[in-house]
Amino acid sequence: MVYGAPSGPLGSLQLAGFWSRLAAAVIDSLVLGVPLGILTSLVVDDGSFAVSVGYGYQPDGPAWLDLLGLLVGIAYYGMLEGGATGQTLGKRVLGIGVVDAATGLPPIGRGRGIGRYFARLLSALPCLLGYFWMLWDDRRQTWHDKLVRSYVVKV
Repeated sequence: MVYGAPSGPLGSLQLAGFWSRLAAAVIDSLVLGVPLGILTSLVVDDGSFAVSVGYGYQPDGPAWLDLLGLLVGIAYYGMLEGGATGQTLGKRVLGIGVVDAATGLPPIGRGRGIGRYFARLLSALPCLLGYFWMLWDDRRQTWHDKLVRSYVVKV
């Protein structure tokens, strides 16, 4: 992986576009959601087999399953986005990664990786406005990028 060192706020970094970020998010949702959905269908015996794509709150499941989904999400994003490459599996497939806004390089650190995970909730609350914000932001940042001082760039 080659990251460009910035010669200014962005330098030679190529910012990731909306569609590549969306595709990476879909892949990450599948990576996390399918196993948790299968586990939910095994634990919640209501006579049907329905795998929900996504992760998090499962209204028909026990509370420990919701907690497990939360912990898996925290670990996944904290370890991968906050790790050495700044890439979740979805970002790796799409050739994009999270970098520090000040240095233009990964890692942003585990704490900020976890912060990005929780800040996504703020981006999602007002009808996903925080996600769409990158469409008119000159630095293509979502709200969760801005909150933890990061960019998503092509690597």
